[in-house]
Amino acid sequence: MLYNEKILCNGTVTYPMRRDVFQAIADPNRRAILSLLATHRLTLNGVAEKFRISRPAISRHIKILKECGLVVIHQQGRERYCEAKLDRLQEVSDWVETSRQLWEGRLDRLDEYLKEIQKDKKGR
Repeated sequence: MLYNEKILCNGTVTYPMRRDVFQAIADPNRRAILSLLATHRLTLNGVAEKFRISRPAISRHIKILKECGLVVIHQQGRERYCEAKLDRLQEVSDWVETSRQLWEGRLDRLDEYLKEIQKDKKGR
């Protein structure tokens, strides 16, 4: 299904939500899951044991992280192991760097303007 495809649900046209890395890191539980999986490869139950939220809630968080490409799940026998794939966070890093450069430029121009105004006040 394409992201701009319409879905008819109970007579209402809706659009499926596109999952991206920003959505994944927006939730503190998902950030904590990523931090945990960055150092340990764990089963779904192993992840759930570390949190005070329900197993179904953990499964939903893992599903979102998987859809965003931040987690992969490997089947080994009857167990499903979760592993973090943090290379997708480069998208966030790139955005932060672009925003940092933009705001540094704006703040530098503001600083120059304020210095100019102060110099004009002293010259009067």
